[in-house]
Amino acid sequence: MDGQVGGWRDRQIGGGQTSGVSILDQEVQSLEAQQEGGCMDEQRSDANRPHTAGKKKKKKSKEYKKKKKGKQPLQSQHCQGKVHAIGPCSQRTMLGVLVAAVAGLLLLLLLHGRWFPFLWADLGAFVTLVGANLRCRWRLSRRPPITLLQVFQSHARRRPQHPLLLFQDEVHTFGDMERRSNRAARAFALHLGLQPGQTVAVFLPNVPSYVWTWLALAKLGCAMACLNCNLKGRALLHARSAAQADIVLSCSELQAVVKEVLPDLKQEGVRVFYLNSTSPTPGVEALLPAIEAASDEPMPDHYRTNTTTNSKAIYIYTSGTTGLPKAAVITEMKVMMVANLARMCGLRENDIMYTTLPLYHSAGLLIGVGGCLEVGATCVLRAKFSASQFWDDCRRYNVTVIQYVGELMRYLCNSPKRANDREHGVRLAIGNGLRAVVWKEFLQRFGPISISEFYGATEGNAGFINYTGKIGAVGRANVFLKAFASFELIKYNVEQDEPVRNEDGFCIRVRPGETGLLVIKITSSTPFHGYAGDSQKTEKKILRDVFVKGDAFFNSGDLLMMDHEKFLYFQDRVGDTFRWKGENVATTEVEATLAMVDFIQEVNVYGVSVPGCEGKCGMAAVRLKPGQSFDGESLYAFTRDTLPIYAAPRFVRIQNVLEITGTFKQCKGNLVKEGFDPNIITDPLFFRDEKKKSYVPMNPNIYANILDGSLNL
Repeated sequence: MDGQVGGWRDRQIGGGQTSGVSILDQEVQSLEAQQEGGCMDEQRSDANRPHTAGKKKKKKSKEYKKKKKGKQPLQSQHCQGKVHAIGPCSQRTMLGVLVAAVAGLLLLLLLHGRWFPFLWADLGAFVTLVGANLRCRWRLSRRPPITLLQVFQSHARRRPQHPLLLFQDEVHTFGDMERRSNRAARAFALHLGLQPGQTVAVFLPNVPSYVWTWLALAKLGCAMACLNCNLKGRALLHARSAAQADIVLSCSELQAVVKEVLPDLKQEGVRVFYLNSTSPTPGVEALLPAIEAASDEPMPDHYRTNTTTNSKAIYIYTSGTTGLPKAAVITEMKVMMVANLARMCGLRENDIMYTTLPLYHSAGLLIGVGGCLEVGATCVLRAKFSASQFWDDCRRYNVTVIQYVGELMRYLCNSPKRANDREHGVRLAIGNGLRAVVWKEFLQRFGPISISEFYGATEGNAGFINYTGKIGAVGRANVFLKAFASFELIKYNVEQDEPVRNEDGFCIRVRPGETGLLVIKITSSTPFHGYAGDSQKTEKKILRDVFVKGDAFFNSGDLLMMDHEKFLYFQDRVGDTFRWKGENVATTEVEATLAMVDFIQEVNVYGVSVPGCEGKCGMAAVRLKPGQSFDGESLYAFTRDTLPIYAAPRFVRIQNVLEITGTFKQCKGNLVKEGFDPNIITDPLFFRDEKKKSYVPMNPNIYANILDGSLNL
């Protein structure tokens, strides 16, 4: 049963009696049994060879006689049930091997210190990655396969009273979630007629029902399409259609949005249900009564008999910063691997992880909740991010691990300082998109928290983890990793929006220190499953004949740079970088620089088209700090001293709120379309005036002079 937050800490962490052996334990026991079986087979094989046994006895007799005559005594060593004799020569050989090993170790340490300072870290990270990959593949190769669902059920049997989800004042244990998801699965099967292989769209905010619905659908062998709960109208209909889901599960909290699209959904034969006790919307049935009345007995395994490594488990949509979102196909293998990412970053069984990220995205659902399902940890779920309540929540729930993405960390750094900023138990932060400047500021203000920054795309076929703690880096291109997942940085033409190819038609690798497009080879180990219902967009993300005829690489759409130590740094999105005055301008670099201005709270840099000019001209949308005013002369002087002339924004737009996605990514599309026309933009606009050495207010006269070319940019 659900409890109160105040009382869950007093429960026994072990969660009562163990009613089943954990699957993780079964893996270990299975491997041990195989090893023991191998030794027993050898012993049985020897026992069945009487002539061999007789010869061994004679040999022992001679050896015994030699020993009696004062010869060198024999020593024995046991290895996997066998006995091996070691004489004087063997001892000298072993001594030589030992000396060579010590010398090799000393040489390795020397190389490690002078030329390969990250050797052990690289090797350790590679072993961790390979171990996670083998663990996932071994699980899914079983019949029936061991998926993330079975791992969760193992924890539920072993520690049923251990908290899985904390939400406001509610406590949902592993046992609670197992029983609730059983009820939901049975109700979905009987009341909705769900069959294995169907896709169900889930249109919910961050609530506990999201998690038990996910588990219930997994028990039925159904895929879940995670609809962004902020979508409306045409975008929502498109997202549902992309996954071809004929059932939508939502809640009365979103009734206004549901009511708007319900006629279109009904026309397409889509059924909509609320996970509530009652429904305020005609034509939408409430499912909670049927769920409450259903049995909580375990669901039969036959629903998942056809589940394989490549079975479609989830559809997660891209952020949609440049258009309608695409439904990325997430297979059972990828669910398992992404859930293991939190483990690789340092999440442990006794941790309490705090996530404010939306569950409709891979970071919140698979790394946050999924990571806790994988290791058996506790997840504190919040409906929405709040900078003012973030650390209070961490103290309230005794949080040890936090999750971040995009600009979330900067929001925390921009919040008013408190005397108790360092009074918390957080030891680890897992996420991506943390800028170097914010990284340093965060550590200085909130204490020595270990930052585990990673890089990866929802639909991507590989990623990186910054396992060394190098500030600003997203990972390392070590030789071990490249052997596991082949990736390259290639030259990219920003103006033509395509990779640069040589005279033979192949792509060109960039040198260390140069920015290049990240591409990852598509293989059986690193597959790309594309987007649901859109083969053209899937094909668009594949680069072919990259280095040899017939090869295929995933086009990440991201520009990265590798330094001489092989650390990788995110530079920009392909569509965001623009070219001006013959130079490439990375918006993230300009944003990071402008963020240091004392009166700027947030900044979003983008390129706008100017008639008669090649390329795009830099423009910045800015939100001012509370109580601060815009200082054109100060900003001009700052950009002159810190940015190349081609990178300094020519236009500045002051906004009260900067538009972002649900995962804290800045939206540039509408800003680019509106450009710098003062006749249609009501926000304050400023123009960089080189004569006055200031950013001056934009007016129709300046705008007209720019258009007719009389005012040179």
